[in-house]
Amino acid sequence: MRPWSYQCFVLAGCALLSACGGAGESARASNEEDPAVTAALNQPISYDPDLSTMNRANSAAKLPVQDGSLPTVDSGTDAIEAARVEAQRLVGGASNMRKAPEPQELADELPLEATLTAGARAAAAPGIDGACVEQVSYTMQWAAKMPPAFPVYPRGAVQEAAGTDQNECALRVVNFVTPVPLDEVMDFYFTRARNAGFPASHGLQGGDNVLTGSKGGRSFAVYARELPSGLVEVDLVTGG
Repeated sequence: MRPWSYQCFVLAGCALLSACGGAGESARASNEEDPAVTAALNQPISYDPDLSTMNRANSAAKLPVQDGSLPTVDSGTDAIEAARVEAQRLVGGASNMRKAPEPQELADELPLEATLTAGARAAAAPGIDGACVEQVSYTMQWAAKMPPAFPVYPRGAVQEAAGTDQNECALRVVNFVTPVPLDEVMDFYFTRARNAGFPASHGLQGGDNVLTGSKGGRSFAVYARELPSGLVEVDLVTGG
């Protein structure tokens, strides 16, 4: 395990614990989301001009509340369909959703520490500068700062987010879960990548579906896996 990734994990946990107040404060905070993050995530995605007047208040990603509690995931039929419809809108309609190619088995295995923290997963992603990974900070604000081409999947419940803009780095990594089937999630990011001019390759690595691509010093990686609960967990990494 890389020492910096373990330290980031521990420091992030300590920050969450220190942020918790008394029982009264926690009770009030449990029903409140970070207003700055929520407002940013509710904004239309500028990459799609046709969304400039759309109110996305009901489709924004779900974030942990201020007491550190993780958001619940609505896996009902209506919630899945609503997320699916919003994803289709983000690519210009259902007819514009491209099918991701069949995944090819990748020879390399993910390092074990990549399963521990968002920063460690970023370090394992192709095209990511290791020096930038060492500078990441852990805050849910980064979920609202993803590049327009690679947003959190609609209604995805964010579990962890990290990133940095220091020293010419532009690194983002977000972990979220969604009840939408894995193949639809991969189709969405494949379509977003191709629409943004990125090549995209689809592979299988350590039980994960992996979608990666790079262009002009920028790169992205999507690691997705099915959980025993039936939900799909995604690590979304962008750099450059």
